[in-house]
Amino acid sequence: MSSEEGAARAGPERPLPENNVAERIKLEREFRGWSTQKLAERMAEVGHPVNQAAIWRIESGKPRRRVNLDEALGFCKVFDIPLDDLASPPGHVSNAEVRRLVGEYVERWKDWRATRKPLDRAKADIDDYIKAHPDQEGMVKGLLTYELAGAAGNDFTRYDSVPARHRSLLGDAAPAKPVTE
Repeated sequence: MSSEEGAARAGPERPLPENNVAERIKLEREFRGWSTQKLAERMAEVGHPVNQAAIWRIESGKPRRRVNLDEALGFCKVFDIPLDDLASPPGHVSNAEVRRLVGEYVERWKDWRATRKPLDRAKADIDDYIKAHPDQEGMVKGLLTYELAGAAGNDFTRYDSVPARHRSLLGDAAPAKPVTE
């Protein structure tokens, strides 16, 4: 393809459905955990070859590369979705209940991220204190275990209630992982 053809395909004034296609391709690829290279391989397998760089330009280029009809049909085959879904805004494809559930999850995830940062800072402060006062490590871990058990009630005895990166603070006092049969 000449650079002139590439510029024409990228076009600065893309219709909204073309932006939807680019967003949907990226969403579907990431949902499957595929790299752009893996998607390029899948496209070639179904008879619609598109190279990895072109996929990146479709998803992230400035301006984004346009998708021709043959490529769009290939993406539909690879993702097993109809053309209407490929051209629809990613959020409009799922039903209202799925959008509600996903929206709620995303909000809780943002809350969790916001609260995790201060917890990680507090853990780092305790780690620094233990490094500076190694003779007090047992006392710090014992007090932390006692206080967490009081704050968490019965939940503290469950292995999954203690974040993995924080178990090192508790040492031998950390709840043991339950044995599964």
